Amino acid sequence: MIVTTGTAVRSEDFSPLTDGTAVSRWTLERGGTRVRVLTYGAVVQSVEVPGRDGTRAEIALGLPDVRDYETYTGPYFGAVVGRYANRIGGGSFVLDGRRHELTRNEGRNTLHGGERGFDKRVWDAEELPDGVRLSLVAEDGEEGFPGRLEVSVAYTLDEDGALRIGYRATTDAPTVVNLTNHTYWNLAGAAGGSALGHELRLAAGRITPSDEESIPTGALTPVEGTRFDFRTARPLGPGYDTNYVLDDTAGGPVAELHDPASGRVLTVRTTEPGLQLYTADHLGEGPFEPCAGIALETQHFPDSPNRPEFPSTVLRPGEEFTSTTVYGFSLR
Repeated sequence: MIVTTGTAVRSEDFSPLTDGTAVSRWTLERGGTRVRVLTYGAVVQSVEVPGRDGTRAEIALGLPDVRDYETYTGPYFGAVVGRYANRIGGGSFVLDGRRHELTRNEGRNTLHGGERGFDKRVWDAEELPDGVRLSLVAEDGEEGFPGRLEVSVAYTLDEDGALRIGYRATTDAPTVVNLTNHTYWNLAGAAGGSALGHELRLAAGRITPSDEESIPTGALTPVEGTRFDFRTARPLGPGYDTNYVLDDTAGGPVAELHDPASGRVLTVRTTEPGLQLYTADHLGEGPFEPCAGIALETQHFPDSPNRPEFPSTVLRPGEEFTSTTVYGFSLR
């Protein structure tokens, strides 16, 4: 265990996978924030922060046993998803004149990397002074994606107890990469039922509207005058699974989620151009009811490999993919 004036870091054995593969759990603690991360799926299993009354509560939806994560795969509880987060329409894309056929795991489309994405892998772990770095290798052809991809995700706690997630990836052949973390947040407490009614603000004046299969149409539609407008904070209702085009905030928060009852506030800063707001209306798996948590997934846009007008997700040999998202915690 490393204990510094910063983050206390420790690891322990967790329950193994059904096939006996060992899984470990890493605990990071700094100030009032405690975060637990699994090597299975790079899952954020737990985030605990205090409320206005000083009581520390669990605000991330997590499961108690790794076999629960094997059983309830659909919600992607707390996992890092990839090689391509969100959807690729038609389960294929063309890169440098060559079409790549992917595993289709949502109708005719590919979702969150296919049948065995990064959420179903056991990652290697390396201790850091303020957290843990998890890494894996995705071989050329896995789920149909080209190139041997080396990926790492660093979870650390900043001085103020914010959870910083730093992604890196390199490849030996042209490929596409889009990584995110799929934590569901309920600032009233993970056992508190529905998260609807939390107040949400998003620094986003546009969305990428989608068709009936949740594939972007290619348009960038203004939110003004629609139910998608969260530029001014307001209570969140159901029915959102939407990619927002983030405004340039010069490194400031792009999202803020507030629970008036507990006083807890979650802020999101990111280097990514988009954020998927998902109200988990179809959750209902495991111990959680629909809308029990709110996902704020920082990302590049869905189906970008088939949309040259969207920000590129192409990664080539000699380049390095980097991305940072910071989840900050405070009180109001």
